[in-house]
Amino acid sequence: MAMAQYDIVVSGGGVAGLTAAAVFGTAGFSVLCVDPSPPITERETKGADLRTTAFLQPAQALLDRAGLWARLVPYAADLQVMRIVDAGGETPEPRITKEFDASDISDRPFGWNLPNWLLRREMVAHLETLESVTFLPGTGTTSLFTREAEARVGLSDGTKARCRLVIAADGRNSPVRQAAGVDVKTTRYGQKALAFAVTHPIPHANVSTEIHRSGGPFTLVPLPDHDGRPSSAIVWMEEGPEVLRLANLTVPEFEAAMNERSCYLFGPLTLASRRTVWPIISQVAERMYSERVALVAEAAHVVPPIGAQGLNMSLGDMRVLLELAETAPDRLGSRAMLETYHRRRHAEVRARVAGIDLLNRASMMRAQPLRDARAMGLNAIYSLAPVRKTIMQLGLGARG
Repeated sequence: MAMAQYDIVVSGGGVAGLTAAAVFGTAGFSVLCVDPSPPITERETKGADLRTTAFLQPAQALLDRAGLWARLVPYAADLQVMRIVDAGGETPEPRITKEFDASDISDRPFGWNLPNWLLRREMVAHLETLESVTFLPGTGTTSLFTREAEARVGLSDGTKARCRLVIAADGRNSPVRQAAGVDVKTTRYGQKALAFAVTHPIPHANVSTEIHRSGGPFTLVPLPDHDGRPSSAIVWMEEGPEVLRLANLTVPEFEAAMNERSCYLFGPLTLASRRTVWPIISQVAERMYSERVALVAEAAHVVPPIGAQGLNMSLGDMRVLLELAETAPDRLGSRAMLETYHRRRHAEVRARVAGIDLLNRASMMRAQPLRDARAMGLNAIYSLAPVRKTIMQLGLGARG
């Protein structure tokens, strides 16, 4: 039986895998993208991903290049201001508020926020317009065989595909990474996150707000209006047992708890979706490649949802891979290309993961003296002009 031949096989049909397929397909490479589960592309469907993704400026540029941005922009909410609030006093109210306005250093917002289920819907629709891309939802990778010149990927429908490069975008438990024998280092925090959407009477004015108290940050990120009312996506991080308790409260009890935790900054919040629960870990692969395999996104690095770094790091991976692939198309998937990719990404990834780990541990503090120290530190650090500028450039996705 003849094996189908592609330049690239992308394992994974989440936001990262679909982006990789679009980016490389638009650049003229033949791409097969597979995912064992068909993407859920409706907000109310059970299993829909109610988390949102904030695309910072460099990520937006990559999506634009892949022809995706024009489809996404009608649904995006601008992120113009990043606000960090310390509410770690005896009572849940803002003690220290620091705001970073993108207009201080750019004529565009820091980023644009979109719901993950909608990203999948629009990305899948876009792939259907690309002749160079074959997308097989409901098909997973079952085996990987590599040698110096090519890779062969076994698929769950019983077929095999040959390619020059396998992109593992198949998540934190990546089957391709395991098949390639790459180890990971995982940090567990004992936290989980609740992700859901709310409406509120006070407009968000395109301000993304992180409120720190204990257990982890409570982050409100702007969404377009929902049923005619201002709306935000919330990620609420807490210790695991507390998240499970909150997830099982009745709606009125839950709304009371989230309103107290939000310090009423946007008035009383009304739950506008299901509540979904996600585990919180940090994880870094010990290397970002193996023979004929590039690890990207959560297959390579997982971070807690702080500061919109997760997917933007993932698109940083793709930007470097694309640049290397376009510079020397004949060397696609070669050892030299993949070693260069690893060298250009791994140190920066490790540094970002370490930085976010630190922020998360600071946000989790329970003891009052430590929370007071955090507030003073926050005030001192964020008041320094060079630090503010650096933080804002990181917010814009500049390389730190």
